[in-house]
Amino acid sequence: MTLETHSRNELEMMASLLGQTLGAQQRFMATAESCTGGWIAQTATAIPGSSQWFDRGYVTYSNRAKMEVLGVPEDILERYGAVSEQTAAAMAAGAIEAARVDVSVAVTGVAGPDGGSAEKPVGMVWFGWCLRGHAPATKVIQFSGDRHSVRNQTVAAALTGLLQLVGAESAND
Repeated sequence: MTLETHSRNELEMMASLLGQTLGAQQRFMATAESCTGGWIAQTATAIPGSSQWFDRGYVTYSNRAKMEVLGVPEDILERYGAVSEQTAAAMAAGAIEAARVDVSVAVTGVAGPDGGSAEKPVGMVWFGWCLRGHAPATKVIQFSGDRHSVRNQTVAAALTGLLQLVGAESAND
């Protein structure tokens, strides 16, 4: 799937709408990021007043960090790998528990330019979104472009999924 690269302003507009919605719902969120390296959290915290709805972000780049910080079971990582539906779901659920928040998003993927395989090509990103008390929702998207573009598109898709999860008005696919 090819999505356009989003400007910083576009990403921050999405984060602002997310913040307005979470603030109105009196909910807090956390991020669990691998391939984006904290970009989702950075976009959220660029919004003035984000401390009213953004709690924390976890950058869990290594498998060890995913296990230690988010409680991703080692057997999931061994059986399915870091870039998998199971890992994204476990990261999202783990962020809810570790941060004691209401909403989370998790991303894990192959941003490139190296590291891809036939089964998990460069540009493949798994997402997990979770509301406290519910099973995580997951989705895989195959992005195209260079490393920066894949990461940028991942941030936009993560924010879009969060907007849909919390029922924000004007959330679009």
